[in-house]
Amino acid sequence: MQANAALSSLKPRFAVEAHLEQLFALTSAEERPSESDGLREDKSRSDTVLQRPTEPELLAEQSASVEQEESPLPRSLHPALDAQIQEELTQVNRERHDWIERTGEPNREVTRGHYQRLADFRVSTTDPDATLMQGKGGGSRLGYHTHYVVDGGKARIILAALVTPSEVMENQPVLDLVFRARARWKLHPRQFTGDTTYGTAENIVALEEQHIRAYVPLPDFDHRTPLYGKHAFRYDPEHDVYICPNEAVLPLHTYAYTEREKRYQAAAATCNACPLKSRCTTSDQGRVLKRGFDEEYLDRVRAYHPTEEYHKAMRKRSVWVEPLFAEGKDWHGMRRFRLRRLWRVNSEALLRASGQNLKRLLKKRGWGRRPWPEGAEQALLFGNFRPLGKVPCPTDGSFEPQRAASTFLYLNSAKEFFNTLGPYRQCCAHKSPKRCR
Repeated sequence: MQANAALSSLKPRFAVEAHLEQLFALTSAEERPSESDGLREDKSRSDTVLQRPTEPELLAEQSASVEQEESPLPRSLHPALDAQIQEELTQVNRERHDWIERTGEPNREVTRGHYQRLADFRVSTTDPDATLMQGKGGGSRLGYHTHYVVDGGKARIILAALVTPSEVMENQPVLDLVFRARARWKLHPRQFTGDTTYGTAENIVALEEQHIRAYVPLPDFDHRTPLYGKHAFRYDPEHDVYICPNEAVLPLHTYAYTEREKRYQAAAATCNACPLKSRCTTSDQGRVLKRGFDEEYLDRVRAYHPTEEYHKAMRKRSVWVEPLFAEGKDWHGMRRFRLRRLWRVNSEALLRASGQNLKRLLKKRGWGRRPWPEGAEQALLFGNFRPLGKVPCPTDGSFEPQRAASTFLYLNSAKEFFNTLGPYRQCCAHKSPKRCR
């Protein structure tokens, strides 16, 4: 989706950061009171009985009180677990990047190889969280990616929604969204359907280990060159070797732990004397094959492709999931966000997803009697859902308290309204509206 910012707002990131650092350094130096001013201020405070708190202080106190009342501490792990296992799980959870907890914010400290993100060098002064993306009609624009987890039933209920900068690929936050929806709505999914972008080894392994069939297409690299592809060779799991079309053996040569793969190489004399060498390799050192550590899971997914269940799931995805985005763009203004900053556009996306779910609920229950989900009226009418107004801008450069308070008040209200529709998710699966009460 297009962000509410223009390309002309892009500036070099180092220049923006240097300007902000210099600006707030000057502001803090000007507002720093002298020693005599401090004595006068202390005297005036001693003479004053009561001072009215400022608006930022009221906002911070209100958010802190609400967090104390409604945000309990996270539960500890099961006490029956061994202490060593608890420590290992705690360490893993501490190091992993939680996309939902960070509201779709990517971890820019993680880099792969020599790849450098364009967002690390250029930033928009209008919406710093929006990044460049390619438009379908050509050209570039600032925007975000909207991620949906949709139930596989005919009602097409949206179970989870998340907005990330456009530089984040669809396959990165999908595991957090799927497992969060499974735990939040107490579901036991049997399959996961997605396009080729979701077919990474990490996603497939995580889904298959949870006994969820990964119905995703896998890229076919065998037909990119006229030479024999990897699937022309036969793998022998008992001896851990590959056998070429000419019945020659490719033994295990080395391990590459960084790429998480094993490499098999045939003898150079055997390949050079083979009559099929012109169709197999151009190297004089022997043919080399690579097998990932998780190749067993990929072979399992490839075995799904010829089945009718796989083709049925892909047909359903094209007519049930994709139209949700078309519906949002054509009827609900999802072509462009009205708000700015990542946590605000997440609130906007959650409200749109809630509206789409309400339409399906009303369609199933009938438009004559319009139901009102329990708890949603309190979220909208009794002040929990506050209007998205301006947050007071501090002068010392510390945006975190105000940002945390406004994020909790606005984003959590949108999440609360979205979650109140959860008990009605199964209504659309029943044939009779009476069972939805």
